Amino acid sequence: MTPEAFLEEKMPYKTYAPKPEEAQKEWWVIDAQGQTLGRLASQIAYILRGKHKANYAQHVDMGDFVIVINCEKIHVTGRRLDQKYYHRHSGYPGGLTSIRLRDQMKQHPERVIEKAVKGMMPNHTLGRKQLGKLKVYVGPNHPHEAQHPKPLTVDGMWSANLEK
Repeated sequence: MTPEAFLEEKMPYKTYAPKPEEAQKEWWVIDAQGQTLGRLASQIAYILRGKHKANYAQHVDMGDFVIVINCEKIHVTGRRLDQKYYHRHSGYPGGLTSIRLRDQMKQHPERVIEKAVKGMMPNHTLGRKQLGKLKVYVGPNHPHEAQHPKPLTVDGMWSANLEK
C-alpha cells in the first residue's frame, strides 16, 4: 500500500471552516429597561460575534444583528452615575474633555451602550464590522420592523431564547 493510499484510508475527515456567505444572519430586539449595563453589553457582544452559533469561527463574521430599545432606562450599580467618566481628546494640547455617566445618559444615552459593547469586542477590522450590526435607540420604537426581529430577553438563562 502506498503512503498516499494509507493516509486517505486512515484520515478521511476534514476540518470544517465556515465561509462568510454561509452565515445565517438573524435580527434580535432587546429591551434594555432595568438591565445592568455591563451584563447587557457582554450578552450583546456575544451575539454580535456569533458565539451562540454552533458553526462559530473567530475569523468569519457569523454574528447576528442586535437592536436595543429603551437604552435610556438601563441600570448601573453603586455610585457609577457620578463616579464613572467618559473621556475624549481632541488631539490638541489641553483638549481632554470628560463627561459623567449621569450627564451622558441625559444627552446621548445610546452612546453609553455603544461604548460598553465596543469595549467587549475585538479591536480589529472584523470587530469593527461586527459592531456595525448594533443598533441602539432611545424609546420603544425602531425603524427595523421590515427585518422581523425576534424578541430576546437576557435575564437568567438567555440562551434558551435563541433556540426558539
